[in-house]
Amino acid sequence: MDSRRMILEKIRRHQPPATNLPDPSDLGMAYDDPKAQFESMLSAVGGHVTFIESRSDVRRAIEQLDAYRSAKTVVSQVPELSRCDIGLESLKRPHDLDGLDLAILPGEFCVAENAAIWVTDQGLPHRILYFICEHLILVVSQDAWVHNMHQAYQRLRVSDTSYGVFISGPSKTADIEQSLVIGAQGPRSLHVVLQVPPRQSNSLRGIA
Repeated sequence: MDSRRMILEKIRRHQPPATNLPDPSDLGMAYDDPKAQFESMLSAVGGHVTFIESRSDVRRAIEQLDAYRSAKTVVSQVPELSRCDIGLESLKRPHDLDGLDLAILPGEFCVAENAAIWVTDQGLPHRILYFICEHLILVVSQDAWVHNMHQAYQRLRVSDTSYGVFISGPSKTADIEQSLVIGAQGPRSLHVVLQVPPRQSNSLRGIA
């Protein structure tokens, strides 16, 4: 017997006993207080959240944020606050968005497990808006919750859009001398405005 067959034969003799695969429906954490979990995880990765009870509170919540008050150039793609200091439709070069202070954009849904928000380029003139701005505000509607990433992937509809990405916290890196740098490749801050009605403040429906 050559060495190759000998090695393979030893591997076969020492294989662990077969076990059943886990039930995929039971994968992932379910949180007793997903609202608190989301807030805690977002804070841990450098982001902030404002909880609102009604969609009508979106404008008031945004106008109270320092990122909005100090911004000189703002682009908003949420109907509650339609301020747009740059003509996006006539903008031919995304590079011309360099220097944008604040982008206010919609989020599709959020994940309590890791405070990730799923965003797409659907209805967005330039997807670079998520990354080229100095500060980013994401507005997420009620019922747009899941507990964990397993539920998140079941909810994704990648065929409906040409681009999508999960965003959790502002841009950051610690590659150089393990020194944390915020805003190295994208926004220096992320604030999430999240609608959570009182009846759902401590519970989630799961996949909507």
